[in-house]
Parts: sequence; structure tokens; C-alpha cells
Amino acid sequence: MKKIIIINASPRKNWNTAQLMKEALKGAESAGAETEYIDLYDLDFTGCRSCLVCKLKTGKHPGCAWKDDLSPLIDRILAADSVIIGIPIYYGEPPAQLRALMERLVFCTMPYGPGSYFSGKVNAGFVYTMNAPRKYYEDTLRPYLNNVENLFKLALHGEVRSYASCDTLQVNDYSLYDMSWFSESDKKQHRKEQFPSDLKECFNMGAELAA
Repeated sequence: MKKIIIINASPRKNWNTAQLMKEALKGAESAGAETEYIDLYDLDFTGCRSCLVCKLKTGKHPGCAWKDDLSPLIDRILAADSVIIGIPIYYGEPPAQLRALMERLVFCTMPYGPGSYFSGKVNAGFVYTMNAPRKYYEDTLRPYLNNVENLFKLALHGEVRSYASCDTLQVNDYSLYDMSWFSESDKKQHRKEQFPSDLKECFNMGAELAA
């Protein structure tokens, strides 16, 4: 039985990113995988502390020695077959919590020299959500996000796939917020037409990574 870890890296537990991750969870379960769903913002952790314990020649490799909620999650990711991460984009960047996860995961698997502390293989799926249009994603964000994905590929040695849910609906009532750049009617129409396809893509990603 495959082990799949699903991570919602958004602070919102029931909005776009979370809904897509829960659909990926359903897809993985439909293929018979053992699953774990995590809201990353529920965990208490920081980025890498540069303590260098993971680089000690006498150390336990791989893994992060820092005592917080992220270290055991890293252990479970390294023991899984696949990890799927839902990543909201804020001002052209993944959120800080995702960056912290990246730092800790990559740093504890790689020596300052040849080789790797991690001998296994974990496939990774990335689902990006953003209120920006698809053209901005493809022309501007895609090259940067390739670097994010390559770091996971370097650390986990697995295949990487990604999907982007663009031009998302941010809130139900735009009149309550300073969001004059956006048209509520256009956002709601796009969500009605596109979001069901986004949900299906995430279901399929979960099912395929569990197959």
C-alpha cells in the first residue's frame, strides 16, 4: 500500500487550496493509498536554524534534529511514497511556511559534498493557487517555481508534477475589502467554469501518485 502525505500550505482551511488538497486526498484514497492530511499552519515550527546537527559525521541521517512540529513531519515525508503540497502564491511567492519546510527538508538530506543522506525516493506533486491569470503564471512565475520543484527533486530523488489553479476567487463578497483590481462577477464566473476542472485535476493527481 502506498503512503501519500497531503499538505495544505495555506492558512485557510476551507478555501481554494484546501479544497483542492482534499480532492487530491480523495483521489489517493480511491486508489487504495494510506493517506495523511496536514494543515501546515497548524504546526509550530520555524525555518532552518543552521544548527548543523544534520551535517555531523556522527549524526543520524537523514532527518532534522530540531525539536518542533516540523521534524517529525519531515521524517514521515521521507518515509512516504509521495507528497502532494497545495501552495498559495502571495505577491509572486510561496508562503513563508512552505519556504521553511523547504529549507528544513532539503538541508537535512544534503551534505556539503557529493552524495545524499537520503537513499529513498519520494514523488512530489505541487498544486499552486493564485488570483493572478494563467498568462502571468506561465510567463513570470513558472521559471521561479521550477527552481522550487527542482529543490524537492534534489532532496527526494523522485518525479515531480505540478498544476496551477489561476484567477481564483479570494472571498465571497469583494465589497467588504480593498480589492478594486478585481471584478467579483468575473471571478465568480471563472470559478463556476474552471474550478470544477481544477478539482478533477487534483483528484487525478492523487490517484495517479497512489497508483
